Amino acid sequence: MILLGLFLACWTLSLLSFLHVLSLAGSLPLALYPYYAVAVALGWGFGILYVQRTRGFDPQLRRRFLFIYYLGPPAVLVLLRAMAPVVDQRAAPLVPLWAFGVFSILFLVPVTMKFPGRAG
Repeated sequence: MILLGLFLACWTLSLLSFLHVLSLAGSLPLALYPYYAVAVALGWGFGILYVQRTRGFDPQLRRRFLFIYYLGPPAVLVLLRAMAPVVDQRAAPLVPLWAFGVFSILFLVPVTMKFPGRAG
């Protein structure tokens, strides 16, 4: 529940920034390498966390958790990018899409691996 609240808050702030209700641009000038490092850490960490937390769950319940663990952490990436300076955002507009790709690949690595003792 705590993670879900965090992710919803990040998505809300990102949406408010996108709609120009809230100005976040320039509040965190994060270079691209550290930004992608955050995408790697989130993908790998939440992939492992998803596997550990859903071990032995019913497949329908696992799908619900997959929805939360896969679509929640990119909210942090979108929020971090919204906090970048406007010049950086306009110079590289596809950075959040690439970061989501990096996140997705590293999320799927532990999810698709077969671990000893894993139910199913």
